[in-house]
Amino acid sequence: MLKEPTNGSWVCVGHQVSGWFVVLCLLAGAGCAAGHSRLDRLAWEQSRLIDLTHSFGADTIVWPTEQDFRLVLQQAGETPGGYYYASNRLEMAEHGGTHIDAPIHFSRGGQTLDQVPIEHLVGAGVRIDVTAQCARDRDYLVTIQDFEQWEAEHGQIPTRTIVLVDTGFSRYWPSRQQYLGTDLRGPEAVPALHFPGLHPEAAAWLVRERQIKAVGIDTASIDYGQSNKFETHVALLSQNVPVFENLSNLRDLPDKGFDVIALPMKITGGTGGPLRVIAVLSPSH
Repeated sequence: MLKEPTNGSWVCVGHQVSGWFVVLCLLAGAGCAAGHSRLDRLAWEQSRLIDLTHSFGADTIVWPTEQDFRLVLQQAGETPGGYYYASNRLEMAEHGGTHIDAPIHFSRGGQTLDQVPIEHLVGAGVRIDVTAQCARDRDYLVTIQDFEQWEAEHGQIPTRTIVLVDTGFSRYWPSRQQYLGTDLRGPEAVPALHFPGLHPEAAAWLVRERQIKAVGIDTASIDYGQSNKFETHVALLSQNVPVFENLSNLRDLPDKGFDVIALPMKITGGTGGPLRVIAVLSPSH
């Protein structure tokens, strides 16, 4: 685990060498004890990283009522000082592209993005494969039975797990028509949305029965496209369970045996924000 001594500098203690532990040590600038540093370094070097993030660019898919992502060139070229300098400005919605929903997004008084505990954003993950069901029905709602079927094959979803729902829809990115079900923009596009999501009863079951850390999905919303009450958002965010949306490359993950690191921009008062999320696979995978 990570321990903060009285001098305020983080150090790594214990013998755990899972992928996310090693990454947290690196991110914190921690110096691991000499007896453990070589073991941790070997575990890190032998791990495989899967990027679950869509790149942000002109073709980034956003909610139909939001403005598109823009990268505005400010300067690129040689300076009077004789060195090259480049700088851009970003213009983007909180909830576009691969992003996180903070609890306040659908829960009055809920945690803002900067208040989400980092412990909710890193940890062991499982992948729930519902690609076959979603191929048959664009409006498919992932059920409790889907989770129970996964558990019958792989064992119970451990508590404090990050659950990633693989609908297969990331293969449609960046086609708005195929990914969202419509390429219309504005309020009139919302009733035309057709993509899978998580049933609110299944969301409540994950919170109540499995005490999960977070949920992610490779669609534009954790609620299915035809939702008009966003009950799944409410079921999760009202319980301080953050949501990751528009994930990528879930098909490259095993069903279990990997760690998730999902680090958003730390926006004070944010209801969400852009997310860089990776999976760390052990050498056995």
